[in-house]
Amino acid sequence: MLTTVGTSALVAEKFGSGRTDVLALHGWGRNGTDFARILSSHNGLALHLPGFGPASEPPTVWSTADYAQEIARALEGMGPLVVVGHSFGGRIAVRLAAAHPHLVSHLVLTGVPLTRVTGPSKPKLRFQIAKALHRVKILPDQAMESARQKYGSQDYRKASGVMREILVRVIAEDYLDDATRVSCPVTMVWGEGDKPAPLGAAQRALEFFPQATLRVVSGAEHLLEGTLEQEVASAVADALRD
Repeated sequence: MLTTVGTSALVAEKFGSGRTDVLALHGWGRNGTDFARILSSHNGLALHLPGFGPASEPPTVWSTADYAQEIARALEGMGPLVVVGHSFGGRIAVRLAAAHPHLVSHLVLTGVPLTRVTGPSKPKLRFQIAKALHRVKILPDQAMESARQKYGSQDYRKASGVMREILVRVIAEDYLDDATRVSCPVTMVWGEGDKPAPLGAAQRALEFFPQATLRVVSGAEHLLEGTLEQEVASAVADALRD
């Protein structure tokens, strides 16, 4: 059932009829329905993050800290909650727990690009040239957009306007400083073959969280499906029992 969160304009899928004790934050290009099976037996909210699903886009180019601040305002008086975050949603969840510890009792993270384990890949030379020509107004906007569609990532190609700018901004963020300020327990559930958020990055981040454990799911990759979805559901249930 679609609902608003508190007195805010944020929208979410609502599960259960009791007091909310779980908040779920989805990945880039996804929406709150990704958590339908994970939250089916709990009292929870699976947020449709602004810019995804039925939720309106942010009014400006938000950082993950901006997303976290907006969510914190909506949650006042509701916490502390178990917060489960996948990928982009996990980035926001870490910011939320670090800046608003009274709202988060436990973090469950999966497939979250918390830090880089390799240097950023350089754009192809033709794309670099196209951007340089566009900056000096030699290459027209339409031709530049064609270059973006050819050389950009799948998420980048699908995004436009403010959401594309948010994506570019978020990709450059690092979360290790925030990790050191997360005071609640953290359960990290990772697909062994996750490519967008490699296991090595999760293992490195494990050293920065004061209280964290890592569960590696053999054969799983990035999306919330199959055994990864089952293990995340198990981690949420365990967090609620703590």
